[in-house]
Parts: sequence; C-alpha cells; structure tokens
Amino acid sequence: MTDATGTTDTADAAPDEEAPPEVDELRQGWLDTLTGALGDAVVGSHIAPGRVLWVRVERDAWFDAAEAARERLGCTFFDFLSAIDWLPSPWGRYEDAELDVLDAGIPRPDPSTPLETGVAGGGTRFQLLCRAINVRVPDGHPVDVVFKADLPDDDLRARSLVPLYAGANWHERECWEMFGITFDGHPGLRHLYLPGEFEGHPLRKDFPLLARIVKPWPGVVDVEPMPEEPAAEETSNGETESNDDAGGETA
Repeated sequence: MTDATGTTDTADAAPDEEAPPEVDELRQGWLDTLTGALGDAVVGSHIAPGRVLWVRVERDAWFDAAEAARERLGCTFFDFLSAIDWLPSPWGRYEDAELDVLDAGIPRPDPSTPLETGVAGGGTRFQLLCRAINVRVPDGHPVDVVFKADLPDDDLRARSLVPLYAGANWHERECWEMFGITFDGHPGLRHLYLPGEFEGHPLRKDFPLLARIVKPWPGVVDVEPMPEEPAAEETSNGETESNDDAGGETA
C-alpha cells in the first residue's frame, strides 16, 4: 500500500521472489567444450560464477583433459599440480590425540564416515588437482579451469602432464614424494626435499608427525609465557636498580 507521500508500506509489500541463479556463460561454454571433447570421462563439475570452473574427470582422461584445456580453451599457462588426501587425520590435531578428546572435546574421526571431497565431488581418498589458465581472454581477465581426478588407493598413478606443460615436472616430483603418486611417462621422478632413503609420504593424513610427539603443538597444549620483567638487583650501597639500568653510564 502507498500513502499520500508516495511511500510504500513495506508491511503490505509482497515478499521478494528468489533471485535466479547467476549464469556464467563463459565458464559454462568451457564446460560444454570439455564435455564435448571428453564425453563420459567428465564425471562431475562445479562453476563458481565469475571465479573458477572445476571439472572432475576419470583418471584415464587426466592427460586428455589437460590437453583439451590447452588446445581448445587456450589454457597455455600451467599454474599448479598437486594432490589431496581426504582422509580425516587418525591422530587428531597431532599425535597426542587424547588431549584433543579430553581437553578440546574433539572426537576421533569415524573411519566409516563417507569422505567429504569438496566441489565437483569425488569417490576416493586421494585426488589429483591441476589448474591451467587462459591469460589472453578477450576481456583481459585470465580465466582458469581446475581439474580433479580420483585415484584408487591400490593404484596411485596417472599419466604425466610434462609433455604438455614442462612446468609440471617439479610439481609431479613433489606429488610423488609427498603422496606416493606415480606419474607414468615422467622424465625422472626423484626426491626434491627428502633424503633418498626416507620412508613414507609426509603429506598423507596417516603419516605420523613424530616431532609433535617429542614436543606437542604449542597452540593446542599451551603457549610459552611472555618474557618476565628484568629482576631488580641490589647495588653495593644497598639500593636497587633494574638490569636495564645496570649497564648504563656512570657519572
């Protein structure tokens, strides 16, 4: 209802209808292009309008997806390649997990609980991630696509992207070293950070961080106290002075 002044009575106004979802025509077009190139190998996707396109593909289409992004979408800039272990840490926030349960009330993870694998979904504990960017889109704003691929626990391997993107070389080496994922066709998987005889893969959630057994994480247990004020010292004449003043000049 509107009064004589032309003001609308908000109490009588009809509720606003829910706004239609935002459509990102550019990224939707990219998704359509990738789906046309890869077919059923595209098993999941997610578009954050104006931000990023996520596409989950079959492991066997990992190389083909990156190739389609480069050749069909103009994503000639390789940004990163890595992996993620979606398994909740069996240690809590660190190895002395009883503290998590008793003091912080954080329960141990239930291994039977389905894994949460982020946007575009997932069906395995380990996933590969790769981001490629088109830096020459018409409006001047770079546009990217992030690929995901599920890796079965008993066969952690995928085809190397080095023939497409030379910059993937060290990323795949790090992924091999930290997660134990093999990249078929890589020119030379070898350690970047760890000594050659090191056993295990430190970025897996079930890898024990032994340093946190020796010294628990300070943010969980306690925080070191602030340095105390300098203690007062008594001088030879019976007066006191602080340590800050003791080293001063004498008259």
